[in-house]
Amino acid sequence: MKEERKKIAILGCGWLGLPLAKSLLSKGYKVKGSTTSESKLKLLKNAGISPFQIQLEEHQIIGSIKDFLKETDVLVIDIPPGLRRETSTSKEMTFVNKIKNLIPLIEKSGVQKVIFVSSTSVYGDGFPIVEITEETKPNPDTESGKQLVIAETLLQSNKDFKTTVIHFGGLLGDDRHPVKFLAGRTNVENPDAPVNMIQREDCIGIIEKALNFARDDNWEWNQNFNAVAPQHPTRKTYYHKKAEILNLPLPTFAKNSESKGKIISSEKVETILGYSFQKEI
Repeated sequence: MKEERKKIAILGCGWLGLPLAKSLLSKGYKVKGSTTSESKLKLLKNAGISPFQIQLEEHQIIGSIKDFLKETDVLVIDIPPGLRRETSTSKEMTFVNKIKNLIPLIEKSGVQKVIFVSSTSVYGDGFPIVEITEETKPNPDTESGKQLVIAETLLQSNKDFKTTVIHFGGLLGDDRHPVKFLAGRTNVENPDAPVNMIQREDCIGIIEKALNFARDDNWEWNQNFNAVAPQHPTRKTYYHKKAEILNLPLPTFAKNSESKGKIISSEKVETILGYSFQKEI
């Protein structure tokens, strides 16, 4: 008897969520996907994804969230905090409140397992530069990182479902590369800090590896994974090389200053999930 494929709901079919959904469909999963944009519903439907228009707000959730979560084996939450421009002194727990609104609905839906897409920004930069593992205590130095840590704790401490958290590094792929924002800039900080990047294809592969364990009752689902490519050149070396490849003006880095940073280890992804990185940065 053929085993029924798992039903996955992806909350946030954006830059990562949409290609993830398409990849899962190609492997036989049944996939629901959400978008905040009405114009994108047709795109999802044409791809074979069951489309839902859902908007998470601080005090309410707009859209058919109950139907979206209904009969779902694993919920993937892939919604960025969108707090980069806010300062660390901000009192507004915007993203945290969105997750707080979502949690009771996950409880009522009967969803047992969640994958929360997070970021290595939960670990702050330091001097001297040290290696970061999943055992390292988060010490975010940005507002988005701080709210991600709180959101992770809220999800993983819930007794009605279990949450695997994946901390991705800087996201790369297609036309997305941070060198385009640094090209031609002067006095860029932290020239000797190592980069922690990951290609979108590897993000998808790692999430799919985690999903493979969803039916395994002996697997500890409530755990964290750090996920970045194993290459860690310095910022100066890396961005100069990429600028040259893309024919962009080289950024100029600050001189005579100590570089703060971190090296994110992905050893747990490779050993516990058994994932081999496919793309260099």
